Amino acid sequence: MILTDVSAGAAGNFISPISGLSSNAFKTVIDIDTIGSFNTLKATVPELIKSAKKNPNTGTNPSTGGRIIFISASFHLTGMPLQAHAAVAKAGVDALSATTALEYGPRGITSNIITPGPISGTEGMARLGSREAEGNGNAYKKVPLQRYGLVKEIADGTIYLFSDAGNYVNGEVLVIDGGDWRSPGAPGGATSAYPDYLLDNTFERKSKL
Repeated sequence: MILTDVSAGAAGNFISPISGLSSNAFKTVIDIDTIGSFNTLKATVPELIKSAKKNPNTGTNPSTGGRIIFISASFHLTGMPLQAHAAVAKAGVDALSATTALEYGPRGITSNIITPGPISGTEGMARLGSREAEGNGNAYKKVPLQRYGLVKEIADGTIYLFSDAGNYVNGEVLVIDGGDWRSPGAPGGATSAYPDYLLDNTFERKSKL
């Protein structure tokens, strides 16, 4: 039995205030994150439909039908300084997943979101994190669980949504971030507290380098 599962993980990001964002830079992140996710859906949905038709998700058999997981972020859940471009792009991804769940659910396809928080050893944290804050432990204070997540913990969430355990989960957002999105704070590269890092123009200077 061959089942089709798809993960749409297009992502592009950098730290910048709105004043330092050009229309082209803003559009580039939309193109990568939102349009990239849409293109992945369009390219794979015919196979998802075939899989779901051949292997219906009835809840009483081991078949998972067809499933797609989109990778999002939590910036738009509360708003995040210096992340307007990524927040708008990922809000679009969330909306795309929700619409996919409604349109293709009747065909036996589930569409869900995984929203990772700061995950150790990833390209995202290499680009957006702060080695100094991670070294002295300050980076972890904002996270209620007081640590960054592990790649395995994202994998565990993926397995859940792709497995029998996730048969009846559709149109949901699974945030895997140790509660980080509920805690106010600054992006990883900030060296001062909010709103000081905005008022001293530190990131505006960086974004123009």
